[in-house]
Amino acid sequence: MKLLLLLALVALAQCRISRVSLWRGKSLRQSLKERGLLELYLQQHPYNPATKYFPSLLSSEPLQNYMDNEYFGTISIGTPGQDFTVIFDTGSSNLWVPSIYCTSQACSNHNRFNPAASSTFVGTNYSVSIAYGTGSMTGVLGYDTVTVADIKVLNQIFGLTETEPGDFFYYSPFDGILGLAFPSIASSGATPVFDNMMAENLVSRDLFSVYLSSNGASGSFVLFGAIDYSYTQNGISWIPLSAETYWQVTMDSVYVGGQPAACLQGCQAIVDTGTSLLVVPNNILGTIFASFGANSNGQISCSALSSLPDLVYYINNQAFSVPPSAYVLEGNGYCSLAFQGMDVPTEAGELWILGDVFIRQYYTIFDRANNRVGLAPLN
Repeated sequence: MKLLLLLALVALAQCRISRVSLWRGKSLRQSLKERGLLELYLQQHPYNPATKYFPSLLSSEPLQNYMDNEYFGTISIGTPGQDFTVIFDTGSSNLWVPSIYCTSQACSNHNRFNPAASSTFVGTNYSVSIAYGTGSMTGVLGYDTVTVADIKVLNQIFGLTETEPGDFFYYSPFDGILGLAFPSIASSGATPVFDNMMAENLVSRDLFSVYLSSNGASGSFVLFGAIDYSYTQNGISWIPLSAETYWQVTMDSVYVGGQPAACLQGCQAIVDTGTSLLVVPNNILGTIFASFGANSNGQISCSALSSLPDLVYYINNQAFSVPPSAYVLEGNGYCSLAFQGMDVPTEAGELWILGDVFIRQYYTIFDRANNRVGLAPLN
């Protein structure tokens, strides 16, 4: 079978070389997919960012780890491209960046998009307004070419900010946000970037996967259209989505040290790369703190770290553990729990958020083809 695959690759490569000067043709990944060989190739050649096997097959966006608090990468918009750093956010669906129209202080120290400098920009009269757990923006919508990793998305709709109130975005090390959730929650009906990638057959599979490094280390990435099997040596647990809005799942319960702590009748949770901490409904926060022996502010004695239990989320009848080394924040001589209270109402009740503290423990696969999330333990 390996010989068959090799011959197919050689034939396809020769085919592409002979036509490169005449027409763009199908990409290598598209051709392998049509012949049913793509999955076999990816399994036999796990993606390695250091060697970049057949970069036309796989599109990896490296992310900068900013103090384990935010992860962002660089995209370009327009012709010629104007560069912006963005959060790749599975908790929202819109793409937006600061623009020259912006009058807020938050735009003064960030890159700003200039429509007049792009030959492919198309403006609209439509407005957009988005509120996040922290920060908000208002602006106008436009269309232009957006390049993410080596993927070029034509006529992508995006927001050009006019206001970014408050100081959250002023102090943020990134320029804007690229939402990777579902179209159903996109403001102003804007089509998300990944939906256009799928519609234009720019990815080999209708999924993307995320690795977030720990302790400020490098190596974090979003991989579009593929799974890096070198991160799945401990297996993948697949969880069906409970709603096609956020990347939302049904959680069975939450345990601390083998004892039930919350969500005993089930609850809804989202897997959100754009949230740094572990978020619980406000009325649950005190209960969570008490179950760890922390005070009402979530502070806990640093000397107790060695005896703290694992936090365990039960999802789809499977246990997903988060160790104390992940959920305890140390700094300035004191320790605190990495939980935040926030009410995110939905038809199914208040949402819990599994943010970066959780995702750092699992290589995470966001599968649009099957509407499921895959979690592969990293330890």
